[in-house]
Amino acid sequence: MGLDFQVSRFLEKPKKEDVVFITDLSVNEKNQHGLNEFVNKGGKVQLIDHHKTALDFNDYSWANVQVEYDDGRLAAATSLFYEHLKEEGLITPTDVIEEFVELVRQYDTWEWDKNNNIQAKRLNDLFFLISIDDFEERMVERLKKNETFAFDEFEEKMLALEEGKIQRYVRKKKRELVQTFIEDYCVGIVHAESYHSELGNELGKDNPHLDYIAIVSVGGKRMSLRTIHDHIDVSEIAGEYGGGGHAKASGCSLTTEAYEYFVAEPFKIDPMKADAYRNQYNIKQSLHGCLYENRDEDQFFVFNTAANKWQVEWNGSLIEESFHTFQEAENYIKRNYSAWLVRDEVFVQFLMENAIEQKLLKFSDVREEELEPHLVSQYEDVSKEDQSYQH
Repeated sequence: MGLDFQVSRFLEKPKKEDVVFITDLSVNEKNQHGLNEFVNKGGKVQLIDHHKTALDFNDYSWANVQVEYDDGRLAAATSLFYEHLKEEGLITPTDVIEEFVELVRQYDTWEWDKNNNIQAKRLNDLFFLISIDDFEERMVERLKKNETFAFDEFEEKMLALEEGKIQRYVRKKKRELVQTFIEDYCVGIVHAESYHSELGNELGKDNPHLDYIAIVSVGGKRMSLRTIHDHIDVSEIAGEYGGGGHAKASGCSLTTEAYEYFVAEPFKIDPMKADAYRNQYNIKQSLHGCLYENRDEDQFFVFNTAANKWQVEWNGSLIEESFHTFQEAENYIKRNYSAWLVRDEVFVQFLMENAIEQKLLKFSDVREEELEPHLVSQYEDVSKEDQSYQH
């Protein structure tokens, strides 16, 4: 909206000698026509974007929207703009500038996480730690003078403090995550004002059974959508509420409809309980099995069979469906029953109770004629006193 306001003001009294650059954002339909008319009259405009939702702008001669490069790398507005400046001879390439641009590209496309490029994430953290003017001054001076990109001592100290703050914030928000179904998607919802990218990534990796994470800011009337899955396109979901972005990271306004789905209805739901994380016995993917519970006190025992399939036993009864992988089995119980991995002591108690039950069943299955006469007599006496013992 801010961009469209600025472009509209420019188009009221455009000057032919002006050069207009628009990067990382696209304009509304009215401004599209206005810019196109300005170009047709000899004006100079270059729109550069990398969002999938802006691909239609490639119909204009003055726009370049590219989601990824020929080699499979995802594009960023910074890398696309830098390449345009090089092609036009408007910037002199150096190693330090190339390094800086690549750090920005990797963070913006989230490739830093796959490549474990912590430097890229720290550069983004620094951007939000200091003012834009201070950041610009520091970076421009560094890119002019240095041969390689690095943080100074003061920035290193600030970043170390920020990393601790982010970890504490993410831990807190993990305890507030709510799970629900919206349309056909299993969604995790959390309210947060800061660190949306970090939250979306951590919550998504911790809860792979969720299709996407919705990070809601009621005060800002905005919502960010994040996913770790290749088969989910959150830009399409954001588009339903007038937003857009990337397949794995998008945003939109918190419309009245979105408010009902993502705020009003989920308000009634208790936050998810986290999996026990210090267990020694009840461990995920254990071939001997692992135990989950939910708020209804249902118990789910997940185990591997001789046929190398994963089965789920729900309150002692085997469900019909079997699974090729442990993750599929866990996704099933987490999506449908909001279950969590229980602590070791609960698991051990479960095993003890089942061991006793199995022994009782085995004892009750022994045919009477195979028992000694005096044992048959004792067994019958017990059965008369307490029929439940035999069962």
